[in-house]
Amino acid sequence: MKHIVSILCLALLLGMTGFPLGPARVAAGPAETAALPKPDMSGGMPLMEALAKRRSTRTVSGEPISERDLSNLLWAAWGINRPDGKRTVPTARNRQDARVFAVLESGVWLYDAAANALVKAVDIDARSRFGGAPLTLLYAARADDETGGMHVGSMYQNVALYCASVGLGDVVKITGRGGLDSALKLPEGYKILVAHSIGRPK
Repeated sequence: MKHIVSILCLALLLGMTGFPLGPARVAAGPAETAALPKPDMSGGMPLMEALAKRRSTRTVSGEPISERDLSNLLWAAWGINRPDGKRTVPTARNRQDARVFAVLESGVWLYDAAANALVKAVDIDARSRFGGAPLTLLYAARADDETGGMHVGSMYQNVALYCASVGLGDVVKITGRGGLDSALKLPEGYKILVAHSIGRPK
């Protein structure tokens, strides 16, 4: 009996001092991040040739997108291209209030342009919700702002031109675009306006 009492007292003491008694007591750490290679901002296909090659491709292989292409795609969509922090696409009054997420096998990641990195937003493989392509970019903006669609349109056109320039297939769609709205915990008033699936053409 004394042995049982001693154990209970020890457990109580550990709990009072904040020592973790089990998984439920372990505090959540910072979000997982993944650094991206520096985007390649030089060279590439001439603009007019890329425009001539731009088209929608709905059937792609499951071959993963390389880290280099992923970095370049995200930079084209929403990267910083000037020392003053301005972006590859314009935003009304330079608010820069859009969001870009990358849906990959390893999870759903938020693009952090300033750090040139990805921040884990949802730890699930959600590719099948958007057709199964190895990469889907989700473009989020304020649903109550008429300029949100303009910002997103600039993003996906930049990405489509990059895809055309390197031989990637891509398709822009609104069907199923909200499949992760609740899981992503978007800021109030935001929604995913467009899903953009990308892969190697079959």
